[in-house]
Amino acid sequence: MNKPDGHITTYTKVQFCPLHPHITDIEVRDIAHALSLMTRANGHFPRFYSVGQHSVDCAKEAIAEGLDRETILGCLLHDGSEAYLSDITRPVKQYLQQYGDIEKKMQDTIYEALLGHIPTEEQFAHIKRIDDMLLYYEFYHFMQEELYDKPDEPACMPEFSERQFREVEDEFLDIFDQYKNLSMHS
Repeated sequence: MNKPDGHITTYTKVQFCPLHPHITDIEVRDIAHALSLMTRANGHFPRFYSVGQHSVDCAKEAIAEGLDRETILGCLLHDGSEAYLSDITRPVKQYLQQYGDIEKKMQDTIYEALLGHIPTEEQFAHIKRIDDMLLYYEFYHFMQEELYDKPDEPACMPEFSERQFREVEDEFLDIFDQYKNLSMHS
């Protein structure tokens, strides 16, 4: 069987080219599955805490703050590119312009495929604020490290418990289904 150059095979068996993503190849089940198995902090937390769990916690924070459905979904999906590209730590990523461009193209493709559009500047501002807020509290909880000045306390403080990947994957998909269906019928 001929396979395309530079492809990966996703959980749902899509032959996916990370450098040339197509919205028709994006599958939320691939994102939920992969992120539920990837560790936050490049695996340096003292126990397993997944990118998927972080994403679910970001969406729960957006829900608790009463943000719009698309911002909730944007929070859920904000690390979706990592399902196809993996991740590079923030201190290194800032020096890799080409990687940043690839990551942005991938993330924009995910938003187009699963939201129907790229979030607005206002929605991005909420997504980034929530992502950074939870990053602070994750490092404070797991590493007793304050990465920067303490942000406001979350409206929905994560419990940071160690969860099975399948449970996180299922919750990710449940939130996606609930809010995608609501936004489609509004």
